[in-house]
Amino acid sequence: MMCSNTNDDWLRTRRTLLSRCRNPEDFKAWQEFCDLYGRLIYRSALRAGLNHEDAQDVAVETLDLVARKMPGFTYDPVLGKFRNWLRQITRRRIAKHFGQQQSDRRALADLAAIGCSSSASGPSWLFGGPKDEFEQLWETEWEQNLCAAALGRLKRRVKPKQYQIYDLCVAKQWPVSEVARTLNVSTAMIYVVKHRVTALLRREIERLRRQND
Repeated sequence: MMCSNTNDDWLRTRRTLLSRCRNPEDFKAWQEFCDLYGRLIYRSALRAGLNHEDAQDVAVETLDLVARKMPGFTYDPVLGKFRNWLRQITRRRIAKHFGQQQSDRRALADLAAIGCSSSASGPSWLFGGPKDEFEQLWETEWEQNLCAAALGRLKRRVKPKQYQIYDLCVAKQWPVSEVARTLNVSTAMIYVVKHRVTALLRREIERLRRQND
């Protein structure tokens, strides 16, 4: 069912990828890095309350800052998880954008008229709210990003029809009878494929979770 390929890019450990990213000329490594973490940063910025354009800016700025830090970067899990380091950088970029929005509003309106205390917009963790609010948001997006990465890798490794069965049954929630009729396969085959692909996906998610702590 699965194609064997021990040299698959996704089997590289995060430590190897980060080590390769220390070389700014390793464009393939940086493409892998951006593919894996760019969506995570962008979606986290969106969920924090930024608009599409600002969230894109946060993603670009964060990746650019990481790129500038990577030549001198040495991965040491004892010093802390990589995702926590990336979270802090992302959080600071998001906070900067909200701060800029506040400056823009102050330049356009009289604070005495609009009331400084009620004009602030942005997530509560920027204005004295729970400090772990963004951490919880980040963890949710981190898990979803792992699932998306695992699903993308799985799609490349299983037969197209098997992935189509899984996608229709699980992702799109089609009735088994409708999937069988549309794809001209037996219901027994659908249940077998669904069970096997689900198990493979869970293993791939766990593999990525171990590599990306």
